Amino acid sequence: MSTALLAHAHRAIAVGSKSFATASRLFDARTRRSAVLLYAWCRHCDDVVDGQQLGTGGAADRESGGAERLQVLYDQTHRAYAGETMTAPAFAALQAVARAHRIPIALPLAHLGGFAMDVEGHRYDTFDDTLRYCYHVAGVVGLMMARIMGAHDEATLDRACDLGLAFQLTNIARDIVDDARVGRCYLPQAWLAAHQVPRTELADPRHRHALAEMAAALVRAAEPYYASARHGLSALPLRSAWAVAAAHGVYREIGLRVEREGARAWDRRVSTSRATKLRLLLRAAGTALHSRRQVSPARPATLWQRPSASDAGR
Repeated sequence: MSTALLAHAHRAIAVGSKSFATASRLFDARTRRSAVLLYAWCRHCDDVVDGQQLGTGGAADRESGGAERLQVLYDQTHRAYAGETMTAPAFAALQAVARAHRIPIALPLAHLGGFAMDVEGHRYDTFDDTLRYCYHVAGVVGLMMARIMGAHDEATLDRACDLGLAFQLTNIARDIVDDARVGRCYLPQAWLAAHQVPRTELADPRHRHALAEMAAALVRAAEPYYASARHGLSALPLRSAWAVAAAHGVYREIGLRVEREGARAWDRRVSTSRATKLRLLLRAAGTALHSRRQVSPARPATLWQRPSASDAGR
């Protein structure tokens, strides 16, 4: 694996996600390399679809050429899996990770399916529809990360997918207004109708109290998925369990802060301070150690169930 490729991946994660960058340092060296390479591919795909660079700039390009850019991503993904020499760093990264950890092509294709939903301007009528979007853009990433950490059994993969769902529900709650400003809405239409908020007016300050209620509902809906994910820690190596528990704690704290802020949650981007991250990292160490003695209960049947392996890309 080239030094330049790893440097590219580390730059992507340092700029794109400070929370994930912090948690990734807790992995052992081999797992950390693969995790940052996978992140680099995910970040690249997100940026290409949005016409951005590391999550910034180019927002005006969202409305034009998205389908063509997405098709290029599909084509390059297929080429990477076919064994072609990839010159684009993000796809060289995907190829290296897929080979090292036997990640089936259905998973990156399913992830691209989430971007397709954005490009097509998909609307979400019910909360289950929102969860399906969360599966594509984040649950699938959890499944790929689980494989990187050495987990392949279905029960652990379910827990990894649950963590991705929880993360994305948190992201949606935090970013409701920012998303609305670029014409995107992941809230169920049924919720908008119940609160009498037109989809086209989500960014209007007049609706902040209604948004706060819907954001709080998202945060509460994420809780059983965070709880389920925590029961998957025992199946992971200790260093990986620590990293996952840290990410779990940081993202969950962001959601809880969104809920506490209420209508003020979108005055500035909700985040966690360095001191809070340090506290959560230390707590995560205890959680990871405790998981060594934990007997995991069955996953609640009421939680949303990810598609089967044969349907993963749909």
